[in-house]
Amino acid sequence: MRKTFINTLIKLARQDKDIILITPDMGFSVLEPFFNEFPNRSINVGIAEQNAVSIAAGLALMGKKPYVYTIIPFLVERAFEQIRIDVAYMNTNVKLVGIGAGFTYGAAGATHHAIEDISLMRSLPNMIVCAPGDNKEAEQIIEASISIEKPMYIRIGRHNRGIFNNNKIKIGKASILKEGEDIAIISTSNMLPNAYDYFINLKKAGRKPYLISMHTIKPLDKKLILKLINKDVEIHTLEEHSIIGGLGSATAEIIAESGKCVKFKRIGIPDEFCHIVGSQKFLREHYNLLFE
Repeated sequence: MRKTFINTLIKLARQDKDIILITPDMGFSVLEPFFNEFPNRSINVGIAEQNAVSIAAGLALMGKKPYVYTIIPFLVERAFEQIRIDVAYMNTNVKLVGIGAGFTYGAAGATHHAIEDISLMRSLPNMIVCAPGDNKEAEQIIEASISIEKPMYIRIGRHNRGIFNNNKIKIGKASILKEGEDIAIISTSNMLPNAYDYFINLKKAGRKPYLISMHTIKPLDKKLILKLINKDVEIHTLEEHSIIGGLGSATAEIIAESGKCVKFKRIGIPDEFCHIVGSQKFLREHYNLLFE
């Protein structure tokens, strides 16, 4: 998925001279193709994430289209004040690309786990939050981002298990990958492959599930969720993120305000820090996020 991001950005940069890539000393073996082709539009600020975001905001105010790329905790959490003030408050055209969704960097420990980022980013006014579930979604979101003159946070994983969504996607509108009747699985980000496994298990159990990719967390596709509620469809959300503040919370807010009652379940990471070190698969298994 990282290579999909950089290959798509290179394609866009050949057509748009205002695109600039900024990194706080990250992305080696991934970003070099962009650096080599556009050395005058590549900025490595060193290990200074706050500076990366503020520089991007300044460039955006000058009419440029900056993309800031680094590991999620160092982008979203270390530079949160700069994102809040220089990007969201000032409504600058900055695209924040966070790599390593969920437990992607599980072996590096809690400092590298990205399990609170959706909650933080969706709380900011003006911020669009996207979380592609496969390479196809990632490519289309990056392509769409160039024409959106607003702050965006794009959450991507490190690897990809395949293509699950062949739809033409639209920011703010979920993709229904499989039609169903009695239960809806709504997935986001790198849980989409796991959601497909969950979908298969439910079918084997005699259920008739929808499989839905919520690649945009903000603005959330409220219309689709209300449609499911009105049809009395049970809803399960899947995310490799804390159950607080992410997709599950956003969906629960719509259900609560609808004034109607449906069966609802949030599947994600409980409200705790993970003190276990291990591979992404190992940590997913620990938190019951595998359905193979």
